[in-house]
Amino acid sequence: MKKTLALILCGALMLSIAGCGTTAEPAVSSDAVTQAPAETAPAVADNSDDKFVSAYPAFTVTSESLDGKYWVEACANTADGENASPQLSWEPVEGATVYAIYMVDMNTNNFLHWRSSDITETNLPQGWASSADYVGPYPPPGSTHQYNIYVFALKAPVERVKGGINSQAVKLQEFMDSLDTDAEGNTGNIVAVGRIIGHYTAK
Repeated sequence: MKKTLALILCGALMLSIAGCGTTAEPAVSSDAVTQAPAETAPAVADNSDDKFVSAYPAFTVTSESLDGKYWVEACANTADGENASPQLSWEPVEGATVYAIYMVDMNTNNFLHWRSSDITETNLPQGWASSADYVGPYPPPGSTHQYNIYVFALKAPVERVKGGINSQAVKLQEFMDSLDTDAEGNTGNIVAVGRIIGHYTAK
């Protein structure tokens, strides 16, 4: 009887020791697991779909004057707005010393709205351009037109940026390509071209 009792006590003791050696992992609720939100990679600048500048490397241009995909009213011609040139920003382009700008109405045979040259800044506030260089969008009442802004990063200044604002530039491709030759006659002057697209609907 004593032997039987001793065996029972030893067995119980061994079971309790064995139980102490293992620790159950607490269950983790799937609700408690939070995953970091996936980051969206920034869009890579690309000119391949643009008939004017597809031959040139691209860089990113941003604007605080875009409300969604539309230029703000202040950038429109005085019929609707304040005739203020859009705000533009871009990172300095390696190898470039100056920049030139064209703004083109893509729905009216390359009508020029902005033409500036010898720009050294890379952050232009809204209203930066003079009225001699800029006239805001003014499509027919109730219609929407697309306006592309091209920023050319140049190795050196050019003799002049061709084309007159507030008029159609039927030779726009020729005008843009002429920026590839600097004032001294050296070719290969265009380092890269940035562009930004916006629309405007007239009242």
